[in-house]
Amino acid sequence: MDVSFPDGETVPALGLGTYRMGESSRSREQEIATLQLGLDSGVRVVDTAEMYGDGGAERVVGEALRGGRRDKAFIVTKVLPSNAGRRRLAAACERSLARLSIDRIDLYLLHWRGATPLAETVEAFEQLVQQGRIARWGVSNFDVDDMRELYQLAAGTRCAADQVYYSASRRGVEFDLLPLLRSQRVPLMAYCPFDEGRILSDRTLAAIGRKHGVGSAQVALAWLLAKPGVVAIPKAGTAEHLRENLAATSLKLDAEDFEQIDRHWPPPARKHGLAVV
Repeated sequence: MDVSFPDGETVPALGLGTYRMGESSRSREQEIATLQLGLDSGVRVVDTAEMYGDGGAERVVGEALRGGRRDKAFIVTKVLPSNAGRRRLAAACERSLARLSIDRIDLYLLHWRGATPLAETVEAFEQLVQQGRIARWGVSNFDVDDMRELYQLAAGTRCAADQVYYSASRRGVEFDLLPLLRSQRVPLMAYCPFDEGRILSDRTLAAIGRKHGVGSAQVALAWLLAKPGVVAIPKAGTAEHLRENLAATSLKLDAEDFEQIDRHWPPPARKHGLAVV
């Protein structure tokens, strides 16, 4: 289950999220070890942001990349809208690079839209690409109207990804956003694939899990990983949770499973606003 970016770069569909990492010194070593285990197990995408832990998550990722792991990783980080202006974006990028201890970010995302004109942010992203500080850029929490506005810009079609909230229980993006991204061959990066933990106790997923000898988490992830053009980025703060997530990559749901999930959480029949954390 691989996903391709518009420039041909390919990554496994299961990545590693880092939300809430880097906030406590007590869990730091465990977080680093878990990320390293993930990279050593074949996971490539590591998603973080300058906002997470006020830069702490990026520092944790930087520590996890030591020991020759940089070449294994596809690093995604996000810039705050308050830093999305022409000069501030370049400075924010340099700070992220320093915290990550790397020379180039693989994918740099605008975390959400703010007051800075979109054209100015895209221009700044393009300059960072030309300077070799980032390999590609994208957006986060952009809905259809935002993406259409982006595509009107001269360099807007060079957007490499849109990261949004997406889970089996929150399927609004399937109505129009996911089809739009697929038409542009742009991956959707799905955060909160467990709907902030709410679906882990769901009876329907649990029943499907019992059928396959797995838990609800594996079913929820396997459902998402089966969607073409989608990269799932669940957080795993411990080795145990990471192994549970990895188990989803070998789980093959059958037609009956998908039908059961569709009955429980039907595909959207109308437009829904983006879910946002």
